[in-house]
Amino acid sequence: MAKQKNEWFDWIKALLIAFGLAFIVRMFFFAPIVVDGPSMLPTLQDQDQMIVNKFIYQISEPNRFDIVVFHASDQKDFIKRVIGLPGEHIAVEDNILYVDGNEVEEPFLNDLKENRKSYQMLTNDFTLEQLPGNHQTIPEGHVLVLGDNRSNSTDSRALGVISIDQVVGKASLIYWPLDRIRLVGE
Repeated sequence: MAKQKNEWFDWIKALLIAFGLAFIVRMFFFAPIVVDGPSMLPTLQDQDQMIVNKFIYQISEPNRFDIVVFHASDQKDFIKRVIGLPGEHIAVEDNILYVDGNEVEEPFLNDLKENRKSYQMLTNDFTLEQLPGNHQTIPEGHVLVLGDNRSNSTDSRALGVISIDQVVGKASLIYWPLDRIRLVGE
């Protein structure tokens, strides 16, 4: 009888440790997210299920073109691509991204640019000064984010620059649906 009691205690202890480790990993390192909407097409599809690396920005800063998840409000997280970094001036003119006046290629938009009609704008022209906040350069501790589907995305053009404190983490992996399993942003 005592041996059976010890076995139960060992099982309960093992389960508690497993749940505790899972909680710590989920809380501090990785989290699942489901893409909601078309704003990151064609890179991410509506209902793609992804893993977000919550730890990466504790040890490094976001890089240009990272795909990040951030708190857009208390109830809603958004997933967008980092376009502008602290200290930079951002502008888009005739579907060309300019960082500090220099043209920057956006290879993830090549398919969209090739498949649009000649009269369609991929990204409406804007400068950083025209966005909410009226900044001359992106302030320290902030980034400018845009969706890949520029004609259908609520991003920094409407929200202004995003505080790094709002960023949950970097979208790292699509794990569902199975035919779309891949690393993203690489």
